[in-house]
Amino acid sequence: MRKPSARLILQFSAITALALMTVSLQTAPVSAAEKSGTSTTERATEFKLDNGMEVIVIPDRRAPVVTHMVWYRVGAADEPKSTSGIAHFLEHLMFKSTEKIAIGEFSKIVARMGGQDNAFTGQDATAYFQRISKDHLKDVMEMEADRMVNLRLTEKEVLTERNVILEERRSRTDNNPGAILNEQMDATLYYSHPYGIPVIGWAHEMAELDQHDAIDFYKHYYAPNNAILVVAGDVTVEEVKKLANETYGKVAANPAIKAKRERPQEPPQLVARRLELDDPRAGKPSMHRYYLAPSYVTAKQGEAEALDLLVKILATGSTSRFYKKLVVEKQLASSAGGWYAADGYDSGKIAFYAVAADGVELKDIEAEMDKVIADIAENGVTDEELKRAKNSLTAEYIYGIDSQSTMARRYGWAAVVGQSISDVETWPDEINKVTAEQVKQAAEKNFDIRKSVTGYLVPKAPEPVAQGAPAASSPSKG
Repeated sequence: MRKPSARLILQFSAITALALMTVSLQTAPVSAAEKSGTSTTERATEFKLDNGMEVIVIPDRRAPVVTHMVWYRVGAADEPKSTSGIAHFLEHLMFKSTEKIAIGEFSKIVARMGGQDNAFTGQDATAYFQRISKDHLKDVMEMEADRMVNLRLTEKEVLTERNVILEERRSRTDNNPGAILNEQMDATLYYSHPYGIPVIGWAHEMAELDQHDAIDFYKHYYAPNNAILVVAGDVTVEEVKKLANETYGKVAANPAIKAKRERPQEPPQLVARRLELDDPRAGKPSMHRYYLAPSYVTAKQGEAEALDLLVKILATGSTSRFYKKLVVEKQLASSAGGWYAADGYDSGKIAFYAVAADGVELKDIEAEMDKVIADIAENGVTDEELKRAKNSLTAEYIYGIDSQSTMARRYGWAAVVGQSISDVETWPDEINKVTAEQVKQAAEKNFDIRKSVTGYLVPKAPEPVAQGAPAASSPSKG
């Protein structure tokens, strides 16, 4: 991420859970990518420019302000082999210069307009956004359209910014034992899929990225027919359509863009994996568990919704089963929780954690956590738990409607991974259809230890390697 003021998007889906919280409206489930005309719902409208750029408009007339976002269907999982981190690197470089904008001036221009801007990179998307007064909407559209195809990168600028991202990796990952463990667990969870490669990249590959890598990646993926424009705020559809045609509509499509992403897929996972990171900087010992799971894009009908509810009941908040059992009743952990990373283009992930109470062994926490997981897979959830989880997820979405930028992100992320406006807007209806039996089935199917990685983070120095013995290698990809 370019600025420390915004959230790091290296774990965008797991941390923010913005992508699939939705509102109940009735529309036909037709993909935005399949439409060439205009479709209107009660909240969002979509259309496509002649050059293939998709546009989503979400009117919000409460104040003369707009959130303008450009999403590219490219992220870390689309990077060429041995160039890990290039998607995130290019995100930084997009704030350099064009013929119209001097180096480093993009954000300054937005600030002089009274607006804010930033960007983020994930495994499946790269997005750029501005929050600006309505009368400057055309200005930021012209600026984004300009840098979509007219970015200028000198070798000096690229090498200077490469030092910046290397330092970002050192400060955010290499100096953070929890981030190191997360990175190693992801690398171990995926046998073949590039989701096992960190968004920020492996340090040894980042250090080799150059001007040609950046330009090649930019020219291939940055084009209107690989982008989605999302405008939320004090606008009408016709206003946005007119401005989009006057700005983005002038940019030529790239015929080399493929209609569907092509990525390596996971083979059957047959063996549970374990790892331990010993690091004196770790603080208290903690236990972590990742399960490979389907996402909203890849799950069967109702399965992802059931997983959302399952993880809410099992691992979210002080009323969750993990918290009540591990923290309150057994007093084995000082905290416990988890999340469902549900928004991936190719798959999702369920993650659990617990931080040990003083004097408690991690193996005892893991054994108790496994009992709680086994119980919910065998006996399911109660009607009261299910009702509370449904109300909680729905409330989270409703509160999110109050944020213009949250709405823009919801629709944008859904669209960039191939979901439709209908998928977004009918989500609460689908959540409310989920039965207790479906939640039980989701637990039975997805809590398969063979599709998991368990990690221990222990605050101690690693054992010294015996002289002449080979050093143990950490799992990595790239």
